[in-house]
Amino acid sequence: MIDGMDSHLPTTEAAVTACRSLAEEYLREIEVTHDIGADQTSRRSAAGVGVTTDPDGTLPHEAFVEFGGLPRVTVRLYPDDDALITVEGVEFLDLPRDEVPAFLRAVFGDRAFVTARRFPPGYRLVIPLPGDRTYKERVPMIGLTSWLSGRVR
Repeated sequence: MIDGMDSHLPTTEAAVTACRSLAEEYLREIEVTHDIGADQTSRRSAAGVGVTTDPDGTLPHEAFVEFGGLPRVTVRLYPDDDALITVEGVEFLDLPRDEVPAFLRAVFGDRAFVTARRFPPGYRLVIPLPGDRTYKERVPMIGLTSWLSGRVR
C-alpha cells in the first residue's frame, strides 16, 4: 500500500483512477485526455498508418492528466508502466507508474521543497516519498516560479 492506495497500478486506467481520487481528496479540478491505440500513443509513432495494436495484439493506452490550482501539475501516463510528472515546469522523467500516487501526495500535501546552492548557484526541486525514496530535479534559475520560491530551504 502506498499512502492508502494500491501500490501496484497495473494499467493506465488504474493510474488515472488514482489521480482522480487524489484530485477529489485535495479538492483539485482534474482534466484527463486519453490516447488509445498504437497509432495514437506518443511512443508508438513507428506503428504505421492504421495500425492500432502492438505486435502482441494489445491496445496501448496513454493518458494526460492536468490538475487545477497551484502548483501546476501534469502527469503523462505511458503504456510502458512509467510516467512523466511536471511540477511548475520541472519535469520528472521515467517515474514508475506505481510511484505516481505517493509523488502527487507529497506535492499536494506540501512535503515538496526546493534546495538552493550558492556555488555554483542553482536550485533543485525535491519530492520526498515514504520509505526514504526521494526524487530531485534541477530547476532553471529563470524557472523559479512564486510557488517554487515559497519552498526554498
